[in-house]
Amino acid sequence: MPRATLHHRHDSLEQALTLFWRKGFHATSLKDLEQAMDMRPGSIYAAFGSKDKLFQEAIDRYAHLALVELERTLRAWDSPLEGLAAYLRQLGGLCDQNLPSRACMLLKSLLELGEREQLAWQKAETLLAAMETRFTEHFAAARELGELAPQANSERLGRRLQAEVMGLRVFAQRAVDSHTLQALADDMAQSIEALRVTR
Repeated sequence: MPRATLHHRHDSLEQALTLFWRKGFHATSLKDLEQAMDMRPGSIYAAFGSKDKLFQEAIDRYAHLALVELERTLRAWDSPLEGLAAYLRQLGGLCDQNLPSRACMLLKSLLELGEREQLAWQKAETLLAAMETRFTEHFAAARELGELAPQANSERLGRRLQAEVMGLRVFAQRAVDSHTLQALADDMAQSIEALRVTR
C-alpha cells in the first residue's frame, strides 16, 4: 500500500477513534464518520470493511496508546510500586487534558455494547484484561523485589487496581474540578505506596 494511502488511513482511524470515544458506538452515525474522516461511505467500507470493524480497529488503537503510556510511566521508576502510584497520580490530571472523554473508551464500550456487537464487546473485555494483567505482573515484580510481603496476592492486587482505575475514570466524567480528582488519585496512589514492606 502506498505510503500516502497508509498515512491517510492512519489519520482517518485517529479521527474515528476520537469520534467513537466521545460519542460511543451507537450514537456515532455513518454520516458522523463521513464528516470526521472526510471519506465517502464506499471509501470507508473499502478501507475498514464495516462500522463494526472500524470500531474494533479504533479500540485496538486506543488500547495500544493506553498501554504505551502505562509502560512509559512504569519504566520511569525503579520501584514497581512507585511506578503504579505514579500512574494513578497521572490519571488525576484528566480534568486538565483536552480529551474526547475522561472515561476510558474500553470501559464505555463494555457498558454500551450488547449481544449484536459481541465481537467488539469481547475485544474491549480482552484489552481491559490485558491492562489488568500488566498491573498484576508489576505487583508480582514488587513482591520479587521484596517491596511486597511474600504472601501478597499479585492477582488480587492487580484486579483491585484495575477497579480503582476504572472507578477514577468514571468519577472524572462528573462535574468535578481538577483539584478534587487529583486528591482522589493521590489517595489511591498512597494506598499502593502503603503496601510497601518496611525493613
